[in-house]
Amino acid sequence: MMTSIIFYLFSAVLLASAVMVITARNPVYAVLFLILCFFNGAGLFLLMGAEFLAFILLIVYVGAVAVLFLFVVMMLDVNFPALRQGFRRYLPVGGAVALVLLAQLVLVASAWVVDPNVLTTAGTAGAAIDNTRALGRVLYTDYFYPFQVCGLILLVAMTGAIVLTLRERKDALRQKPCRQVNKLASDIVEIKKVTTGQGVEI
Repeated sequence: MMTSIIFYLFSAVLLASAVMVITARNPVYAVLFLILCFFNGAGLFLLMGAEFLAFILLIVYVGAVAVLFLFVVMMLDVNFPALRQGFRRYLPVGGAVALVLLAQLVLVASAWVVDPNVLTTAGTAGAAIDNTRALGRVLYTDYFYPFQVCGLILLVAMTGAIVLTLRERKDALRQKPCRQVNKLASDIVEIKKVTTGQGVEI
């Protein structure tokens, strides 16, 4: 009975905060409601016995992504009323894209098949292992290559984002290490022999 009450409580707060993320006019409040969504999602994962996913959700999303969003939104001087002016014009296109994504999610969810023996095959025969160890063994044995491909895709995406946002300024002074290393000492330092009691003519 208590588990059911906690489940419905987490679910209700999660749905309410998700709606507030979309409907909040202030972007800072939207990010705070997003953090609340993550916390309630972690609570639901704990109820399901997936403690690893719960802590990863808190550490990665709440600790990194949501805080990054919050600082970016607070530091950028974005004219949000100007951004909302073209909302009605792009609403049909956005709705069509949302319907396509919803159809894809429904197809993926309906075709998803979970192997009931995945936990037993991940561990040793007859040995009871915890959720985190079973997930690690499955991830780094059966799905090792897809896991590496995902890492490669993220690396390419990160490199592309850096290249696209990199701007070369002509008025900025930049160091060129190759030119500095290739310079000879004779090009930089001039040695003059000074006779005792006399100065050096410049």
